[in-house]
Amino acid sequence: MFRNFGPGELLLLASGLRWTVALTALAFAGSGLLGLLVLVLRVSPARPLRLLAMLWIQAIQGTPLLGHLFLIFFGLPLMGFEVSRWVAATVALSVYGSAFLSEIWRGAVEGVPKGQWEASAALGLPRLLQLRKVILPQALTIAIPPTVGFLVQLIKNTSLASIIGLIELSREAQLVNGATFAPFVVYGCTSVLYFALCFPLTSWSRALEARRAVAR
Repeated sequence: MFRNFGPGELLLLASGLRWTVALTALAFAGSGLLGLLVLVLRVSPARPLRLLAMLWIQAIQGTPLLGHLFLIFFGLPLMGFEVSRWVAATVALSVYGSAFLSEIWRGAVEGVPKGQWEASAALGLPRLLQLRKVILPQALTIAIPPTVGFLVQLIKNTSLASIIGLIELSREAQLVNGATFAPFVVYGCTSVLYFALCFPLTSWSRALEARRAVAR
């Protein structure tokens, strides 16, 4: 027996949105940490480290996120490593995001004039200290707009976690639709909730880009 779509069902969707935000926050933090490590390898003067970073980026960008989810959630248990849905989704999204964030940040680092590297080297700073003290603070203003833009993509990509049964917004929408059989209303409300989450970030990203263009 199907029930009518009402405020209770809308609250269920809102609770799913809460877990979408939580998963996005975890995945973005993981992507940032792993992406920063890949960035350091990518701009390293050692060729083997650069090649390792490039291999990681090409391998991740060249394979689907859904494949990463399946590999971690279904593949690791076959090797004796049990992982929860949350861990699988967070790790898969973090690995996926690291490849894209590292390239975004590499572009920002390369946008800093080479004279800044030369000046910091003339002061006797080691390579990592040059990157941390001189280059990254300047690259930050370049990197923020595309990083925020990628965050929007990450929010939408969390919907794939519903494939492994993680109850976030998309999975909650599937459950509510199964109980109400009102797909137009359920998925319409779901789209509105995604829009309400993503639109402010998209607008902020565009404002940051416009501000930076004026600053130039």
